[in-house]
Amino acid sequence: MATHLNVHCMVERAVVFSAVAALAVGLAACSKEPPPPQRPPPLVSVVTVTPQTVPYTATFVAQTESSRQVDILARVSGFLDRIAYREGEVVKQGQVLFELDPKPFQAQLDGARGELQAQQARFTTARATLDRVKPLAAQNALSQSDLDRAQGEFDSAAAAVYAAQAKVKEAELNLGYATIRSPVNGVASRATVREGAYVNSLSPEAKLTYVAALDPIWVNFSVSQNQVTRNRELIGKGLVIPPKDEAYDVELTLPDGTPYPQKGRISFADPSFSQDTGTFLVRAVIPNPKHDLRPGMFVTATVHGAVRPNAIVVPQLAVQQGSNGHLVYVVKDDGTAELRPVIVGDYYGAKEIVIVSGLHAGDRVVVDGVLRVVPGHPVKIVEPGAAAEAAKGAPKAGSAKK
Repeated sequence: MATHLNVHCMVERAVVFSAVAALAVGLAACSKEPPPPQRPPPLVSVVTVTPQTVPYTATFVAQTESSRQVDILARVSGFLDRIAYREGEVVKQGQVLFELDPKPFQAQLDGARGELQAQQARFTTARATLDRVKPLAAQNALSQSDLDRAQGEFDSAAAAVYAAQAKVKEAELNLGYATIRSPVNGVASRATVREGAYVNSLSPEAKLTYVAALDPIWVNFSVSQNQVTRNRELIGKGLVIPPKDEAYDVELTLPDGTPYPQKGRISFADPSFSQDTGTFLVRAVIPNPKHDLRPGMFVTATVHGAVRPNAIVVPQLAVQQGSNGHLVYVVKDDGTAELRPVIVGDYYGAKEIVIVSGLHAGDRVVVDGVLRVVPGHPVKIVEPGAAAEAAKGAPKAGSAKK
């Protein structure tokens, strides 16, 4: 009897457990949410890679220098009477800069001219004497010694005239040197000596100022050994073509970012590298008709003339910086995105960059919508600008509709 009761109880428990399990399964089935909808492919815009010939430029920090800076020196000694120019302003060739006291030099000139007149009178007398002696000596009326004496006096008087003429010329030069003029057109620096001071032409104080020519003006910059080696490699591989006859143009950008309107040409390259800096000097000649450039200014020099044939250029927005270098997203033929490592070169313009390797003609490079692309997943290509507009209208991450 007891055994029968135990079996009956076990059957009842099994039935209860089955009912509870079925109820739990039913509740679980009722509480399960439907799977979320599949995320649509992101909208992107692309550019198709097309090789093209682009300029190959190089930019350097440069400094201006006068194309002809002349020290103004006193050639004669004397007291400075007048500074005849406004210091720091532009002067013209032949303009008077300084005037020394001319009276001592005028006195020397007058004395030299008097000496010349005396020697010319002596010469006239010696010539007249020789003219009288010659026919008499020919008739043996005078001795040969008399003829020789007359000839000697004539030659001595002629030499004295030449010496006196030279002293007059020297005195005229000294008088002219008392007025000091500018040898070139340019800007004159400050005067190092003031009026009334004695100027000694044989001392360091003989330098009165300097005049720096402004038009044209020189622009100097340095090229490193690494840059020279790299350019030679690019030219040797045919990746860069230099201009004919190495005729490079130079454009300047002023410190405030304003482009200078005049262009110049490279006129000189130092044949040797500096032992201190490992660079060599390059000079360009720039027209400066309005004197906007002054010696000593720092400017940016951009060298034009060389070109890159068959260059691949993409917008800078398409290039991402990764831990191992630069990357771009390329849309494959099946519509999926591929992460492609690339090697970048120089910037081209304000918004593009040259790709040295990693891309080929016909590749479709993602420009807009890069941040929403997942490698290996499909993307949808739209017109340029549409991807950015879609991104503006999309809800922010973490937001929910109410």
